[in-house]
Formats: sequence, C-alpha cells, structure tokens
Amino acid sequence: MSGKTNIRGNRLETEIERSREESNWKKVIELAEHLKARNQPGLETLANFLIGEGKLESYLEENPPTESNVQRARTGLADARKYLMMCIGEPAKKTTTGDHESGTGHDSPPQVTLDPVHATAGHRRPSWGITGHHRLSLSSTNHHWLPWITTGLHRSPHASIDHHRPLQFITDPVNNSQQLAAEHRWPHLWNETLRTRKSSIHVIDLLEVSLDALLLLSKLEYAVGDYEGALAHLTAAGLDQLTEKTLPTRSLRIVAESYAIKGLCSERVPLPNNSKYQRAEKSEKMIRCFELAGDLTLLYLQEQDKLTSTPSTHSLQSLPAATTTGSTSPLPPSGLENKKIGVILETALQRAPILYMKAGQLDKAITRYRSMLAAVESTATQHLRLTLARQLAEVLLRGCSEHTYQPPTQGGKHLDERSKSSSSLKSGESPWKPQNYSGTNLFVPRNINEEIILLLLISEAMAVREAVLSQSPEFKNARVHAFDNATAVYDLLCISLARRKQFKILIEVFERAMKFSHEESHVWQQFGLALACGRKDARALLVLQEVHRLLPAQPHYCLLAARLCFQQLAKIDEGLEWVEKAIKCCEERMSFLSARCYLYQGMGLMLSANHDQRHSNSHTLRAKALESLTRAQQLDSSDHLVEFYLALLYAQNFHLVEAMHHVKLALYLRSDHPHSLHLLILLISAQKDYEEALELCEAALKEYPDDLHLMYVRASLEEAVFGGEVALLTARRMLTLWQKLYKEQLSSDTTDSQSYHHTNHDTYSIFNMSDKDAAPNPAESSAPTSMGIVFSEVVSLNLRLLSPTIPLDTNPEKLGPRPQLTLDSPPHPPTASVHAESVAASRVEQALSEVASSLSSYQPKPGPHQAWLLQIQIWLLTAQLYIKTDQLSEAAHCIQEASSIFPMSHHIMFMKGLLHEKKNEFHEAQTCYQNALAINPYHLKSLRHLGVVYHFLGRERLAEKTLADAIKVDPNDHYSWETMGEALTSLGQLDSASNCLQRAIDIEAKSPILPFTSVPFCYE
Repeated sequence: MSGKTNIRGNRLETEIERSREESNWKKVIELAEHLKARNQPGLETLANFLIGEGKLESYLEENPPTESNVQRARTGLADARKYLMMCIGEPAKKTTTGDHESGTGHDSPPQVTLDPVHATAGHRRPSWGITGHHRLSLSSTNHHWLPWITTGLHRSPHASIDHHRPLQFITDPVNNSQQLAAEHRWPHLWNETLRTRKSSIHVIDLLEVSLDALLLLSKLEYAVGDYEGALAHLTAAGLDQLTEKTLPTRSLRIVAESYAIKGLCSERVPLPNNSKYQRAEKSEKMIRCFELAGDLTLLYLQEQDKLTSTPSTHSLQSLPAATTTGSTSPLPPSGLENKKIGVILETALQRAPILYMKAGQLDKAITRYRSMLAAVESTATQHLRLTLARQLAEVLLRGCSEHTYQPPTQGGKHLDERSKSSSSLKSGESPWKPQNYSGTNLFVPRNINEEIILLLLISEAMAVREAVLSQSPEFKNARVHAFDNATAVYDLLCISLARRKQFKILIEVFERAMKFSHEESHVWQQFGLALACGRKDARALLVLQEVHRLLPAQPHYCLLAARLCFQQLAKIDEGLEWVEKAIKCCEERMSFLSARCYLYQGMGLMLSANHDQRHSNSHTLRAKALESLTRAQQLDSSDHLVEFYLALLYAQNFHLVEAMHHVKLALYLRSDHPHSLHLLILLISAQKDYEEALELCEAALKEYPDDLHLMYVRASLEEAVFGGEVALLTARRMLTLWQKLYKEQLSSDTTDSQSYHHTNHDTYSIFNMSDKDAAPNPAESSAPTSMGIVFSEVVSLNLRLLSPTIPLDTNPEKLGPRPQLTLDSPPHPPTASVHAESVAASRVEQALSEVASSLSSYQPKPGPHQAWLLQIQIWLLTAQLYIKTDQLSEAAHCIQEASSIFPMSHHIMFMKGLLHEKKNEFHEAQTCYQNALAINPYHLKSLRHLGVVYHFLGRERLAEKTLADAIKVDPNDHYSWETMGEALTSLGQLDSASNCLQRAIDIEAKSPILPFTSVPFCYE
C-alpha cells in the first residue's frame, strides 16, 4: 500500500511540475485542488501556493499587467492575493505590511541563526522553490508542517550567511526544540531535528514556498499599480542577496520577473531626496536589475526550447527561406510566443540600453544590444530579436560615427561584459548567463557600415518571415503590427543603402516586400524611388503609376514620372500627360510645386517640338513652351532652372540678346550651375569671340575639372583658336579622365543597370548633340544590350521610315516663314521619309549586311552602357581631330577602337565615311554615309556629306536632293546651305545658289562653335 501511495504521489508531483513549466495554469489549479483534498499535514500550504500562482498567472495572461488594466486587476486578483498571503505566515505579513516589530515577545517566535548551506550538506532535500533543484516528495504520510512560515530565509544555499544576524524561525512545538535552537547554530538544530522527527526536513521547503509567494505577490502588486508594495515584498524576499546558481525553469522566470518588476517599480517610485548622487545610484541599480532580468529571460527561454525539443537555432538557419516568394498566405502568429515571454520581461529586455543612452553611455548601450543579440535564439525571442536588431542599427546610424565606432570583439567572448559599476557578477561563467553563439565561422563586422547593413538585412529577413499575407478582417491588427515593424526596417535600409548608392540591394529588398504591401502607399513610394535611382526606369514608371493611384493628390510623384519619360524613356507625350496631372493636383491644393510643374511642361513641349518635322506644329509647340516657362517664371522668379531654359529656348531661336539676359539671370541665381556656364560659353562663341569663350571655359573647368561636356567645348574652341594639335591634347586628357571616372564603376558593376531596351537608343544617347559635332551627354545615354535587340530595333526603325518622299524646294524664299525657335534635335519620328522607298530599303539591306560581320563577334561590354558610349564619342572626337590634321592612320585606329565597343552606331559609320572622303575614296565614303542613313535617316552630318560626295562625283541632282533633305532636318545648318549653293552653282541655278549662300552667311554669323542643342537638359 505504501508503494502505491509513493507511485501516485510521484506521478502527481511530476504532473504538477510539468504543468507549471508549460504554463498550463488551469491544470495546475486542478491538481492543487486534488492535492489539497488529501488533507495531509503540510500539503495545504503548498496547495494554496499552487492555486494562488495559477490564478495570478492565468489572469495576467488574459489581462497583461499594463496601466490600462490596473483598475480591473484590483478586483480580478483578489483570490490570487488571498491564496498567496496564506503561504507567507503572519510574521511575513507583518513584515510586508510594515507592522512587524523586532523582539521576542510571546506573539513572535524566537530567533535562531540559519545556515542553509550546512543544512543541505548532509541531506539531499527536495524543493519547489528558488533555493533548490529538486522536487518535494508528496508521498510521505508523516508531514507535520510548521505552523509559522516566515520571510527570514531570503538567501540561496550558496549565499554567504552572516552567522551573527538572527533570522526568525518558529520551532517545532512537538519536540519543544526552542531552547536548543536558541543555544546552538542551525546545523546542530537541523541534525537534532532529523533525529527527533524526519518530517522536519521540510522546514526549508516551506521557507522556499514563502519566498516564491513573496516574489509572486510583488508581481501582483505591480499589476494592481502598488509599486511601493511590490518593492516591499521584494525587499522582504531578499531578492538582492540571491546568489547566482542553477535554477529550475519556472524559478528562472520568477526571478527574472522579480528583477524586472524591481527595476520598473524603481522607475515609478520617486526618491525621498532627489540628489544627484541618489539619482545616479538609482539609475545604476535599475540598469543592474534590467540586465539581470534580461539575461535570466534569455536563459529561461532557451531552457524552455530544450524542454519542448525545439531547436533554438532553427530561425537563423531558415532566414534564407524568407527571401523566397510563395503563393500561399501564411496566417499571422498565434501569439503564444508573446505570451511565453510576457509584457514585463519584454519591457525589461529593452530598458537597459535605453537607460544607458539616457545616461549618456552610448558605448554601453551598444554593448548591451550586442550581448542580447549574441544569445542563442529561441522560439519566443524571434520577434524580439527583430526589434533589438533594428534598434541597434538605429543607434549606430544616429549616434555613432566611423571615428567613435568600436567593432564587436572577435568570437563574442566580451560582447556581454558589463561595466564594473553596474554589475557585481563574478568574472567566470555565470549560471544566470544565456548561451551565446560560438564557433570559428561566425562573421564579425569590421566597420560600422558592415554592422548596420548586416543588422538591417537580418531584420528585413525576419520581418518578411513574420509578415501577414491574409487580408481577412480578423487578422487586421496582426497584419498592421507586422507591417509597421517591416516599414521601420525599410526606412532604415533606405537611409543606409542610399548613402552608399547600393540601390540594387534596395530594389531586391522592396521586391520581397511587395507580397505584403497591398494598398500600402509608403512602400510603393520607396520602391519607385529605389527603381528610379537604380536606373530601372521602365519599372519605376509602372510603380509610380500605382503610387499615383494610391496618392492622387501628391504632385511630386507625377513630376518624377514625367522626368523619367523625358530623360530616359523618350515618352514625351506620356510625360506631358503626367505634367498635366501634376498641374491639376497643384491647382486644387495651391501647392508650391506649381512653378516646377510649368517648368516641366515647358521642357516637355521643347522636346516634343524637336520630334515634330512639321514646321507649323513645332512652331506652335515652341510658342506653348515659351508660355509655360513664362508662367513658371511668374510663379517662382528665383528658380535658376526657369531662367536657364528660357535662355536655352531663346538661344535655339537665335535670339541671342534675350538668351544672354536670361542666362546671366540664371547664373546670378546660382553661380555654380555648370549647364548655364556651358550655355554662356556657346553664346559668347556665337559672337565669334572664341578667345573669351575659351578663357571662360578654362575657368569653368577649374571649378568642374571632371565635366566632359566642358572639355568637349574646350577641344572645339582650341581647334578654332590654336589648331588641331592643341585640341588633340585635350581629347587625350578626356580619355584619361574617362578612365579615372568610370574604371572603378566598370570593375564593380559588371551587369547593366539600365532599362532602355524598349526605346530608340539614339534618341537620348550621348551622340545626339544635334548631330552637329556636339558635346556628349552622358546623363542621357542608352545602348542596346544584346545583338537581337540591335537587329530588331534597327529593322523596326527603318521599316517605319519607308514612306514616299515629300519634295523640298531649294529656294529659301519659298520655304515659308522660318520657325521662331528651331532645335537641332535627336532623331525625329518621321512624318515623311527623306528618300524614296526603294532607296531606303536598299540602304537598310546594305547596312545590315556590312554590320552583320562585325556583330557576329560582338560582345556587349560589362558595366553601364552610358560609360562605353561616352568613350565612343571621345574616340570619334579624337579621330575627327586626327583627320583634320591629316593623321589618317591614327584616325583609323581611333575608329577601330570605337567600333570594338559598339559597331552598330551610325556615328561610327559616318566617321568611316569621313575618313574615306579625306582620302578621296568617294565611292567607299558614299557607302558608309548610306549605311549610316540606313540606321538613322535623320543623321544631319551623314546627309550633308553624302550630298558633298554626290557633288564631287558629279551627281548634282542627287546632291541637290540629299542636301534638301539635310536642310529639312535642320534649316539652321549653314554648312548645308553653303553646300547647296555650290551644288546649285554647278547646275547653273545661280539665283537659287546666291540665295542659299546668303542664307548660309546669315546663319553662320549667329552660330556658336557647337550647336546650342549640345547643352544637355538638366533637372537640378
């Protein structure tokens, strides 16, 4: 019978312990009721403790201990308070309520000296409490528990005991050992008690139950808002004098919460004397409490994972899986993890570094963050690690510079070291320390950039993993909470990655965020900006369309979309539509961006006029552009861009006085604007004062030594002033500068970051400087990325151009009024072809057959194509200068270098024709010019020189027609008018020839060294 009782008791004991560790409080209460129903002496106190603990914890799981729940907790925790108070005895109650008086009267037990170390030395006693490892045996039938349980035992078995400090203890009345206890130390009392009654070994167990009850009562007082009462219970329990030792899982949590509650209550309870010393001492004690609570919490959660057989490192190993996309919609977290850690412990984990920062000890705050992140991850800390990693990254971003940054120690041995002033722990391994990651393959950041980006990418991976995809209403709160956490990480990633121009990584991050960003405008905005900065222009435009749908009243995203259309995508009409949307938004809300909207409208109309071959339409568009720019000037007279574009518009119309006035205003508003300086140099050269223009150009280059636009102008001016040899030196310096500017970029970026595959590549390339020896524009360049794209676009371009020819009268008097403003534009969408259908078709066939051999071995250069196209233009400039100085072999080598980069350019074919023309190889030159025109029928210089070749070959009628086509492309090209006059003279049409030559003289008198269209468009 005794054996059955022992088995039944052990089974109940195991069941209670397992239920406590699993926080199954309903079952704990049921088992405690069964235990209480046995009516065995001594078990009633233990049952009361278990019932009180279960009621307290189950209530706080449903109603977290926050300020909003204080009033409700005062009534809801009455039963829990009653049961816990029954476990601590009257003297303890008096101590915790302040009514206890010292002395040895009849109502108080005598005092004895207690040494629990010796008490446990000769006997392995079981325990439920904090001061022991083992379980209390419930099978004994001889339990005679002491009638009084005091709070005197407030030290662990390993604590250093002051033997001269009496602790209150009520002796066993049955053995009448009061006199023995008064005369001897506790070991003698203990041995005597063992000899007299075996059940007395459980005195310490009752004291431990009392200790646990006091700690739980402090938690109860904190929940009801009695912070001073909570501190009184903790003081009575002797929390500060507990020595670190291995504890059961449940006891780890109780002690961790006790330290956390002490720190939280100390923050709320004011000091009696608010002196500087007391404030510093209080802050130090609070930090120590929070650090101990944090370490114990992490250790407790790690032990919990071991009990539930959950690998503690699975989350880190599964992080890569978070980057994959899936079609399923995971449900939000059930909240068990949050319940497992609790509000008190979660707050305590984050308070220590915050208090360090408030005290101005940023280095210790960073060390504390690293210490917590170095702990082996458990199931319940996955969400918390996201918060800690984000907070540490934010602290490093805001409060730490590269000079003050201290990297974490290799191996992590010292990551969790605290300052001597804030901790009294031993230097050795502490049983209250959580397990940290260790090994030889751990990555340790070497600088602040590595640590910030590493932290944020880890946080992003965890945020994506925790994202709630379900759009069901019942998951709204969880979805919003997870999205807010992810958004905070994305904001920090934008700051850190954009500083270092790592837009490719940023784009990948936002691509992963799209699956849970439905109707979330903030993420869509950032995604669009990242795509625009990463030169993914087509995708950026699509994303901005979604942003405008979500935020229809925000004009700046419309302007950004318009800029992409104008600058990169060659979608002028669509860009103007975006500008109209922006203007509508500004008019409805009286936005300060109205002036910039009209500026963009004027820019778009200028570009649209360039693309319209009909003079009447282009004249109308330019007039509208002038109206828009004037309106922008009225709205914002201090915008230098408005003055710059007004000057450019007047300059292209050859109204040089007005252009000079506005460009000076632009420089007055912003004296360091390089594009305005560029335009001013050309305006001075149009006055044929090349020396002054060269002097200004050299002064501008001193301010902007890396500006290839200005260097191109300088080479042209040096050729006019000093000759080609001096200009060649500048061209060579341009090649050296190109190597300096783009070598690192080409070596680091081996993949193209452009997205121009769908556009006409020459529309905004660096070669489209009016096709009249203009300067490069690297910011508006593009290039094909594969052979298939090259052929498909060339064929599609030329098939669109196969249309009947519109006759062009060569008499300038019959050409009608010249448009007020004429841009020397990039290739235009045709309204009519410049050659007959059969001629155009033969040119396409000739060009493709010649270039096919070159393309068969062509491999696109790695890196951004704009850099390679810029190098092509420099090689061609150098080749042209060599041709003018009769160094033909060097010119051929330069052309070959340019052809090796991209052989399909009509500029390279034109330069080959120019070389043949210089050698008087007119038939070969004719073929080259025709090939260039097959690719781009509106290439002005190819048309002009083809007419010259026809003239030299004696084909005057073909020369006349070709030159007429050139004049139609650009009526302000004096070279075309001059050559036309020579061709008409050969035909005997002297009157028409005289008119053409006179027109050439008039135009040349106002023409700059390079066309005004060589000034690139700018947006800043």
